[in-house]
Amino acid sequence: MKRKIAIFSFLLALPAWTQQAHTDQEGKLLALEKMWNQAQITRDSNALQSLIADKFIDTEYDGEVSDRDKYLADIRDPEYKPSAMNVQDVKVNLYRDTAVVTGTYHIKGTYNRKAYDHMGRFTDTWIFEGGRWQCVASHTSLIKN
Repeated sequence: MKRKIAIFSFLLALPAWTQQAHTDQEGKLLALEKMWNQAQITRDSNALQSLIADKFIDTEYDGEVSDRDKYLADIRDPEYKPSAMNVQDVKVNLYRDTAVVTGTYHIKGTYNRKAYDHMGRFTDTWIFEGGRWQCVASHTSLIKN
């Protein structure tokens, strides 16, 4: 009888524990997205390198596709000078060891001495592997150029 009560108690607590674990993972992913944005503004390719997987793929609003090495090289490009970035409406959808993070962004800066001011949507796909989250794919679409 004690065993049945213990199992029943465990099953009652499971949804709350699962929800807490879910919320904790969402918080971690939101923090990683914030770190990513800060690293992009400061052009910190080392910080970005730790956030993206070896097989990372980036698809930009203009259709350009970059692998991890190209993406990091673009961040290091001295002609790339982001000055401000704001991310809003961020939503995390968890699927076991995969997460899809969506939101809107507004980024300003210069590239090759030409000013840019982009507003768009983003989708980042993260996997939990080896005890940490890493982004495997990122995609942006312009709302306003």
